[in-house]
Amino acid sequence: MAGHSHAKNIMRHKAVVDAKRGKLFSKLSRYIIIAAKNGGGDPTMNLPLRYAIDKARSVSMPKDNIERAIKRGTGELEGVTFDEIMYEGYAAGGVAVLVEVLTDNRNRTNGEVKKIFERANATVGVPGSVAYMFERKGLFVIETAKFGDEDALMGIALDAGADDLKREGDVFEIVCDPSNFSAVSEALKKAGVETAEAEVKYLPKAQKEIDVETGKKVIRFMDALDDHDDVQNVYTDALLTDEMAAD
Repeated sequence: MAGHSHAKNIMRHKAVVDAKRGKLFSKLSRYIIIAAKNGGGDPTMNLPLRYAIDKARSVSMPKDNIERAIKRGTGELEGVTFDEIMYEGYAAGGVAVLVEVLTDNRNRTNGEVKKIFERANATVGVPGSVAYMFERKGLFVIETAKFGDEDALMGIALDAGADDLKREGDVFEIVCDPSNFSAVSEALKKAGVETAEAEVKYLPKAQKEIDVETGKKVIRFMDALDDHDDVQNVYTDALLTDEMAAD
């Protein structure tokens, strides 16, 4: 975790995805359906469902949409069946990429996702070829302008079970084991700490520094993947900068 910030990568990427609000609701509905299908419809007993609901609420997804997705997952309402697929591969500059997909048609999605890789001169790897470079973690990002007391924040986070807190520029990053995500989240809310990002996701064990032109190619590739309806999340080990994101 040391050395570089995950926040800029995530918040830049988040801004792109959030701009497509309708598509975002559709993707979050799928997450809720899968979580409810796998672990039941009670978020107090099903942590993945709780994460999915919290994420949906954070982007103001309507309550009816959330409840309908839960019922589809538990079978109370009829709906399509989604499969979970993880694509692994390499983008420009040898950058590692993980792509989480939920689809109701594996063959169609497989062809379309591979076409996106091909157009970007990226390579689809075999299962396990990239995943070992990442770890599943809970991540909270807090803007220092909204909560600037690092010692107080450290106490709140560590007492709730967080692994680490560090300051990166104008934000604090808190990392925790996924099993402690809810406890850390509740502790932050109780203390009145507003988060700019709060989610369980794959974080690279080490970030890869690349030049600006390579970074632009990686961002275009990630945006093309995100634009696909079945792609839920895209993760990379590239250290992306504001200059790379500029048109």
